[in-house]
Amino acid sequence: MSKVLPLDVPAARDAKKLNPVTEPRAVRWLLTGIALVFLALFLVVPLVAVFVQAFAKGIGYYFESLKDPDAWSAIKLTLITAAIAVPLNVVFGLAASWAIAKFEFRGKALLTTLIDLPFSVSPVISGLIYVLIFGAQGWFGPWLAAHDVQIIFAVPGIVLATIFVTFPFVARELIPLMQAQGNDEEEAAHVLGASGWQIFRRVTLPNVKWGLLYGVILCNARAMGEFGAVSVVSGHIRGQTDTMPLHVEILYNEYNFSAAFAVASLLALLALVTLALKLIAERRMSQAVTEARTSAQH
Repeated sequence: MSKVLPLDVPAARDAKKLNPVTEPRAVRWLLTGIALVFLALFLVVPLVAVFVQAFAKGIGYYFESLKDPDAWSAIKLTLITAAIAVPLNVVFGLAASWAIAKFEFRGKALLTTLIDLPFSVSPVISGLIYVLIFGAQGWFGPWLAAHDVQIIFAVPGIVLATIFVTFPFVARELIPLMQAQGNDEEEAAHVLGASGWQIFRRVTLPNVKWGLLYGVILCNARAMGEFGAVSVVSGHIRGQTDTMPLHVEILYNEYNFSAAFAVASLLALLALVTLALKLIAERRMSQAVTEARTSAQH
């Protein structure tokens, strides 16, 4: 005799699917507590310590440290480097992501792999590569010296190294977003007679604006905080080729801790602002991806 299943079995199964958490409440509280303690020890406490040390000698000394000519030069160089590197990476990221997500061509897999190259190479190694190429004993060193062009131990070298370590951020945020949106809207615009530039400007770009903003935020934060690659190519010329992270290192090595933490606090403020903007852009981007997948299903 076959056993008759109760009518509410499907509903019970659906309830289990909707609520897959089966761990006891004590286990969940324990895991949450471990996560909070870890964040407090390795994130909150160091962040608070930066600001405590920055104002250890008073607010007057804090602003005097920031007004120092060498500190002001480091701040300006950091802003200039980011102002050059970020727009160039935006152009590259848009072009690369549009090509990878919207077209099929030979070498597509290679291009996708090369975009991830800075993530797998140490920044110090990338800086050393530029020294080997553009340094005095490098491939183009004699030619550059003969034409009085200096790249290494100058601003151009810092910009090149920063571009290299930051160029994946914009592309890596846009590629999955464009792939999720598909090509239906672009194809419809093409059928209606729109040109390639009109399709990009009026269809593609508005659909990826939040993903683009998210990538720009991450790219800008990495550009301003980059240390390894810039340290190799800058030459540490005080007041000329020192960015904010390098200037913090110099002050700390000179045991000028309050001044070092004063400059470091600017980078910490940048991190906090970046985090806030990142959360906003991430929420908007997730909504855009959901809407794209919903429209693609319909």
